[in-house]
Amino acid sequence: MNTIFIQIASYRDPQLFLTINDLIKNAAHPENLHIGICWQHGDEQSLEDFLNNDIVTEDFAESPKGYNVIKASKGETKFTILDVDYFSTQGACWARNQIQQCYNKEKYTLQLDSHHRFVENWDTVCIDMVEGLRDEENPKPLLTAYLPSYNPENDPAGRVQVPWKMNFDRFIPEGAVFFIPSSKDNWKELNKPLKARFYSAHFAFADGIFSEEVQHDPDYFFHGEEISITVRAFTHGYTLFHPHRHIAWHEYTRVGRTKVWDDHTTPQKRNKKIKLDWVERNNLCHKRNRILFGMDGEDPRQINFGKYGFGTVKTVREYEEYAGISFKYRGVQQ
Repeated sequence: MNTIFIQIASYRDPQLFLTINDLIKNAAHPENLHIGICWQHGDEQSLEDFLNNDIVTEDFAESPKGYNVIKASKGETKFTILDVDYFSTQGACWARNQIQQCYNKEKYTLQLDSHHRFVENWDTVCIDMVEGLRDEENPKPLLTAYLPSYNPENDPAGRVQVPWKMNFDRFIPEGAVFFIPSSKDNWKELNKPLKARFYSAHFAFADGIFSEEVQHDPDYFFHGEEISITVRAFTHGYTLFHPHRHIAWHEYTRVGRTKVWDDHTTPQKRNKKIKLDWVERNNLCHKRNRILFGMDGEDPRQINFGKYGFGTVKTVREYEEYAGISFKYRGVQQ
């Protein structure tokens, strides 16, 4: 069966339930979906919100990680919900890693944020695209993109109607590579996805085993997430592609909504609500990312990255030649 493991990391996001409902409503086969959610929340959300959205809780278990694991369903769609107090989270990459431990050998996986809208039959669209790309040269295709935006205050009228691709933007001073979206001007003429150089954490569709082969490093916080997964996926033999047709939309602004850096502050550390504030976690993440890539004279051998390191199918050097990027020199070419 074409089962799909959905990965959603949600931090105090009122769009979560609207996203879930739209995801299920627009799936051709909602019975094939297993939705894993790292539900990082405070008193603003409760289990009542799940019940109010016709999501029936079926089982509770306490994780050794200190949060509850809730099994639930909505119709034929299955859920695994990780109930995490928002002061207990260790960042977006940690949350994504926790979700990936819930993978149950589904055929495909789709990683998202918690603020999306979807085209009708998005699941069959994704499967058809991936299988249409799979061949001897590209045995492990991965669809990924900075999706075009939508405006929750003006939806669906505010949806951008041109698919986006990802371009190089810059190396930030801490070493991570940032990307920027741009339009595919000739997208209506395309009959298949475009080769991509970069990975987006808010939209990635691949074989389910990707959830095990290229798991998010829980010691990363936020920045560095996408470039590290990009190169790790490439070196594990995945070929990245940008969809040539609409699959979903993503909200980028989250205006007026609480983010982790609003909560995980130095005063909250003094109050012993958290162990590290977000700046400390982010600095450790940047250091780890520079070590992974051997930037600024760092020796990658000083950390045993284990399964969070690079693959052996291709090399980092091959990625640099493919993408036109040098990590050592923080360089880029046309």
